[in-house]
Amino acid sequence: MLRHVSFKLHKGEILTLIGPNGAGKSTLLKLALGLLRPTGGTLWRKPDMVIGYMPQKLEVDASLPMTARRFIELGLRPDLPPDPFWLDQTGVSQWLDRPLQGLSGGQLQRTLLCRALLRQPDLLVLDEPLQGVDVQGQAFLYRLLAEARERIGCAILMVSHDLHLVMAQTDQVLCLNGHVCCSGTPESVQAHPAYRELFGLDEDTFAIYRHHHDPTRCDHDGGHHD
Repeated sequence: MLRHVSFKLHKGEILTLIGPNGAGKSTLLKLALGLLRPTGGTLWRKPDMVIGYMPQKLEVDASLPMTARRFIELGLRPDLPPDPFWLDQTGVSQWLDRPLQGLSGGQLQRTLLCRALLRQPDLLVLDEPLQGVDVQGQAFLYRLLAEARERIGCAILMVSHDLHLVMAQTDQVLCLNGHVCCSGTPESVQAHPAYRELFGLDEDTFAIYRHHHDPTRCDHDGGHHD
């Protein structure tokens, strides 16, 4: 159960939810998506807001006769054909006509993200998009998110457990544990006693790395140039 939670998310902003298992992160995502209604308080969303959603995982029936192309098209308005830009940027154009259940885990993840981006969303919601992704895959994802923010102008709401990447790549952090333990910029949250207590961190075991350059400039091993 979530209690005393309050936050605002603006256009072009990345807000990341962090917290231990059972903290209420998935519940908050479902509230933002409109899948749950709050039992108290007020939830306001921009009227006619378009949401793109990338779930943590998708179970695909082995007997489902559906290609990646058809799966993507099912999520789009009839008057909104797939934008070749996002098909190419995510790499999905390479396997559009393959059966959905035949895709690898990484390919399916990119297909889910592509489907969400092709909706040209006002709000992009991602549930643990980095789970099981290697360093190169993480750098690739954040390049796409930076591109989405620039090209579409969408707000991004994301759940993550990777503290290092959260603190390096987000604008605002909301730390949950049934309630809001702390929130604000990565720097202010990292310095908050509640955050350090929750994750068992101290001054000698954690440091923030913040980018002050183009986030799309990455080297081959997924790191970033200063």
